Amino acid sequence: MSGPQTPEPALRIQGDAPTGARDEDAADGIQHSHRMLSFSDALLSIIATVMILPVTHTEISPEQVLGEPQSAVSRFDKSIQKLLATRIAVYLMTFLIVTVAWAAHTRLFQVVGKTDDTLALLNLACMMTITFLPFTFSLMVTFPEVPLGIFLFCMCVITIGAVQALIVVYAFHFPHLLNPQIESSAHRALYRQHILGIVLRGPALCFVAAGFSLFFYPLSYLLMAMVIFLPYVSKVSSWCKGRLVGPQEPPAHSVEFFTFDLHEPLSKERVEAFSDGVYAIVATLLILDICEDNVPDPRDVKEKFHGSLVAALSVYGPHFLAYFGSFATVGLLWFAHHSLFLHIRKATQSMGLLNTLSLAFVGGLPLAYQQTSAFARQPHDELESVRVSCAIIFLASIFQFAIWTTALLHEGETLQPSARFGGREHAFMFAKLALYPCASLLAFASTCFLSRFSTAIFHLMQIAVPFAFLLLRLLVRLGLALLCAMRGLTQPATQAEEDAHAPLLPAAC
Repeated sequence: MSGPQTPEPALRIQGDAPTGARDEDAADGIQHSHRMLSFSDALLSIIATVMILPVTHTEISPEQVLGEPQSAVSRFDKSIQKLLATRIAVYLMTFLIVTVAWAAHTRLFQVVGKTDDTLALLNLACMMTITFLPFTFSLMVTFPEVPLGIFLFCMCVITIGAVQALIVVYAFHFPHLLNPQIESSAHRALYRQHILGIVLRGPALCFVAAGFSLFFYPLSYLLMAMVIFLPYVSKVSSWCKGRLVGPQEPPAHSVEFFTFDLHEPLSKERVEAFSDGVYAIVATLLILDICEDNVPDPRDVKEKFHGSLVAALSVYGPHFLAYFGSFATVGLLWFAHHSLFLHIRKATQSMGLLNTLSLAFVGGLPLAYQQTSAFARQPHDELESVRVSCAIIFLASIFQFAIWTTALLHEGETLQPSARFGGREHAFMFAKLALYPCASLLAFASTCFLSRFSTAIFHLMQIAVPFAFLLLRLLVRLGLALLCAMRGLTQPATQAEEDAHAPLLPAAC
C-alpha cells in the first residue's frame, strides 16, 4: 500500500474565467453560474420574506377564536395572543427551512462550477417548487391542526431535495461542470456519495414528518424543526464522540470541503446578496398596505369629506407615520448590516446561522408595521402592539450584534484589522450595532411603567434613532475623548501609557 496521502486542498469558490475560456464554453453551451446564482438568491430571498404575509393579512375575529360574542374580553385577548404566537412560530420555522435550502444551494454551487442548459432547467424546477412554499405555509397558518398543509410543505421540501440530488448526479456524470479541484480529483465517487448524503438528510426528515402528519401532527412540526438544526446536531454529536472515544486517525482522503462545519467559511458574496434581497423585499412590502388599504374610495371622498381628498387622507395619518417609521427601521438595520459586512473578511457557519435568525425577525417587521398601524382604537391593543414591535426590532438587531461578537472570537480570520480590538473602527461598530437593541429594549421597558404613553414612546424611538445614527460617530469620538481625559486624570502617566491600547479605547489615549 502506498504511503499516506495528503488531504486535498479545500474548495475555493470560482472566480471569473478568462475571456477566451468563456467564449469557448459559450460555444459548447456551457456558462458560469454567476447570473443563475444571482437569480436564485433573489428568488429565495423573496420567498423567505413573503412568508410573513399570511401572518399579517389573516383576519382574526372574536367568533373565529371563541365562537362567542366579544364580551369575554380577557379570554379573547389571550386567544389572540396565543393564535398570533403560533403563527409567528410557524413563520420562523418555515423561514429558517427556506434559508436551509438556500444554504444547501450555496454549498452545492461551490461544487458545481459551470452550468449547461440541463442544469439551468433543473435549477428552475427547484426554484418553481420553492415558490409554492408560501401557499403551503398559508394552509399551515390558517389550518394548523389539519395535516394537509404540513403534508404539502414536506412534499415540497422532498421535491427540492430530489432535484438538488439530480443536479449532483448530473454534474458528476459530466465532470467538466464541476469545480476544477474536484474534476481532477481521484476521489470523485467519494465526493458524490458524501454530497448526496448531506443533500438528502433534510428531505429524509421531511419524509418522516409527512408520514406523521397524517396521524400525529405535533411530531411533524418537531421533525421539521430538526431540519434547521441538523447540521449543528451533527457537529455536537461528532464533538461528543471525539471526547468519549478520543482522537482518531483522519482518513487518507479529505472531503471536508462540503461539510457543515461551524467554522467553515460561507460565500460572503452570496450571504450579502441574500440578505440584501430580504431587506429590499421587506422595505417594499411595507408600502403594499398603504396602496391597498389607505387609498380613499371616490364615493366616500365625495359624500363624507365633501370632495376634499386632503381631509380624506388625513384620517390615515397614523398609518403613514407607522409606514415611514417602519421603513426607517428597515433601512437603518440594513445600514448596520452593510457596515458590519464591510468589516467581515469571511463568514463562518455560526455567523451564517445568526444572520439567518436576524433576517427572520427582519422579515417580521411588516407584522410590526401592521400592529402599530391597525390597532389604534383601544389602549390595551396599542400597548400589546407596541411591545410586539419592540420585541421584533430587538431580536432582529441583537442577532446582528451577535454576528459581530462571534466574529471577534476569531477576529484574525474573520474581521478586517480596523474592526478588531483596539482598531480605529472597533468602538464605532460597537455603538452602531448596540444602538437598536438598547433603544428597543428601553422603549419596551418604558411601556411597562408608562403604558398610557406606549404609542408616543414607540414613535419617539423611531424618530430619535435615525438622528442618533447621524450623530453617532461624533458622539463616539466625544465619549472616547472623555474616557481618555478621565483616565489621564485618575491614573499616573506611566500606567496610562501601559493602558494606551485598551480594547475599547483608541490608541491615541
